[in-house]
Amino acid sequence: MKVLRIVANIQAPDLMAAKRFYEDILGLDLMMDHGWIVTFGANTSMKVQLSVASQGGSGTPVPDLSIEVDDLDAAFKAMSGAGIPIEYGPADEPWGVRRFYVRDPFDQLVNILVHKS
Repeated sequence: MKVLRIVANIQAPDLMAAKRFYEDILGLDLMMDHGWIVTFGANTSMKVQLSVASQGGSGTPVPDLSIEVDDLDAAFKAMSGAGIPIEYGPADEPWGVRRFYVRDPFDQLVNILVHKS
């Protein structure tokens, strides 16, 4: 298993304020908007993104971190094998990802995901 990307998620009740700050003021591009989450980044090879969400999707809490991997089954097996409790999933989400939630040693909720091809 190889980590492909890590995305920080920030919980916010007002997504318009996020758009004003990150898109209008800082000049990041709006990469995705599902109504409950907006993701900002740049259309360059730097792969920088910041997601601001009012919920985690599918009725879940907003995770503190999202880590994209190339093999979700291997990641799930590694977490389960290490005795890390799975808090959600694995689940195929309607927006095109398969994911599960765990907590890191510091009690941060981590969303581990793969984009479905």
